[in-house]
Amino acid sequence: MTSAPAEDVLHRVESGVSWITLNRPQAMNAVTWDQRERVIALLAEASADPGVRAVVVTATGKGFCAGADLRGAPAAPAERIAGDVARTIKLGAQRLITAVLDCEKPVLAAVNGTAAGIGAHLALACDLVIAAESARFIEVFVRRGLVPDGGGAYLLPRLVGPQKAKELMFFGDAVPAAEAERLGLVNRVVPDPELEATARAWAERLAQGATRALALTKQLVNASLDGDRAAALAAEATAQEINMTTADANEGVASFVERRSPKYLGR
Repeated sequence: MTSAPAEDVLHRVESGVSWITLNRPQAMNAVTWDQRERVIALLAEASADPGVRAVVVTATGKGFCAGADLRGAPAAPAERIAGDVARTIKLGAQRLITAVLDCEKPVLAAVNGTAAGIGAHLALACDLVIAAESARFIEVFVRRGLVPDGGGAYLLPRLVGPQKAKELMFFGDAVPAAEAERLGLVNRVVPDPELEATARAWAERLAQGATRALALTKQLVNASLDGDRAAALAAEATAQEINMTTADANEGVASFVERRSPKYLGR
């Protein structure tokens, strides 16, 4: 297995925030096989590292991610056998989206430009989305005669409802940032020059929070859309049981009783 050149995926940790930056602006950050593997690995590292308490996914240039760049992917077999395509999708695009959804730290997307195809789904899988005014979201698959992958048909209806999701996926029209905010695809739209500073402010605020409580809350919200009420309430009770063993939960209660601001350690 090869790995993405370091400059293709920039990474740094600052103030408890893991910054993952796609860096192929000449290709509108169309994500390669190697980049995808690197991002998945960095998200797994963020989950396991107690020093990381929030994640930002962003990109350089004018494009957040223009979709998948199949150049550099493992060569396709000479003869396609039933199951090959499904296996490729499961091991590729779906793993990337799952890595975001399952990351144990809150993941914020700072969308600096066009987010198309798997790029749109990468952003929509994040827990919070901040978009620059120049950003736009495109369900580009239909333009190529393709079925959406990377969990698009799972994510989009949960954000905008099935009718609107079908409209976006059937026509493949670009959705400007302001419209994306109105639809509920993004949390906030900011002028392009303010994107990084706004993402930093949000991420550092998350990084100062009760990290395990945020992780458990993320799990509860994500699971709530797939299960029934009984399952949701059972999961809530279990999450409360787990969280009350953490130092941050005890600090939160103590600070309330003592009428002071809490100091969370992420443990």
